[in-house]
Amino acid sequence: MKVLITGNLGYVGPVVVRHLRRKHPQARLIGFDSAFFALSTSGATVLPERSLDEQHFGDIREIPEALLDGLDAVIHLAAVSNDPMGNKFERVTEDINYRASVDIGRKACKAGVSHFVFASSCSVYGFAPGAPRKESDELNPQTAYARSKVNTEKALAEIRDNNMIVTSLRFATACGMSDRLRLDLVLNDFVACALVLGEISVLSDGSPWRPLIDVRDMARAIEWGIMREASAGGGFLALNVGSDDRNYQVKGLSSAVAEAIPGTTVKINNTAQPDTRSYKVDFSLFGSLAKNHQPQVTLRQSIDMLARGLRSMCFADLDFRNSAYIRLKVLEAHIAAGRLTPDLRWSALIPDEDPEMKCHPSVKGCLRARTQAVR
Repeated sequence: MKVLITGNLGYVGPVVVRHLRRKHPQARLIGFDSAFFALSTSGATVLPERSLDEQHFGDIREIPEALLDGLDAVIHLAAVSNDPMGNKFERVTEDINYRASVDIGRKACKAGVSHFVFASSCSVYGFAPGAPRKESDELNPQTAYARSKVNTEKALAEIRDNNMIVTSLRFATACGMSDRLRLDLVLNDFVACALVLGEISVLSDGSPWRPLIDVRDMARAIEWGIMREASAGGGFLALNVGSDDRNYQVKGLSSAVAEAIPGTTVKINNTAQPDTRSYKVDFSLFGSLAKNHQPQVTLRQSIDMLARGLRSMCFADLDFRNSAYIRLKVLEAHIAAGRLTPDLRWSALIPDEDPEMKCHPSVKGCLRARTQAVR
């Protein structure tokens, strides 16, 4: 089996690669990534990409067709990956998340790839009061990021042929420890706050609903996607991925973290304006189709693994929301230093780094500390 993983140098990619290598030791695993976040490792003792057979670097908007020759599956993770980045880079989000995704889908189909797995999101439901949303329910995306996922799903459903099985996995909100950790995700943020501040400040009134899924369970679902038969859902399938017992209100998540990390206090902004992103999700179809690939990591286990991982890193950054663990801050630092253009392309001439590294102090300090640790 020969598999291409795009966006493998992100948050989810290292966990997916490790899982596939363990489950399919003979598979040929190939990574393709722009390397925006290649240096954003978090406590990794070895390079996460050691498990790959090949690593290619490039812009997903210009992926070479030859790279898809002879593939059995494409796992398409590459994306501008959250709402803050989507809001700041709205046009680029459309280009990368939608247009480039459709382009690689077409190229995969033309190359005879048998399985195409697209990392979509439950955020396509946006603001959805009432009963948990099923795949057949109306979509109500609230952000550029969510709209890009909706548009890509529609296009992939149209371009596929009978020889390529397309699986769009609408993941619940990601959480959990990774070799390239993100702290711009709700549970991860709460755990970091509890450890370094001893306090979680919930910016909303805590009532919005979010389904959660650990990155390890995302990897299990992706493995199912690259093996799925058309009889399990059809040639094109858009599927909610998570577990019915993992729909949480934000205030419930903060309480769970406080319980797991003694001494943590929780402050909730009861005067906040209503959050327009609130949705419960029905995962029963995933439960029936992928019985052997269901989520296994509990909320408490995700919290404990995050806490252990951060403690092992001696994590103590009081200003972590401006650090290298926030994806938007990394992109802004690259742009400020002239390494990236505003449309998120690497500059033709990468400028020499000055001693002060031309980036936000917290990002600079984080990168400097990492360099000293290597020395």
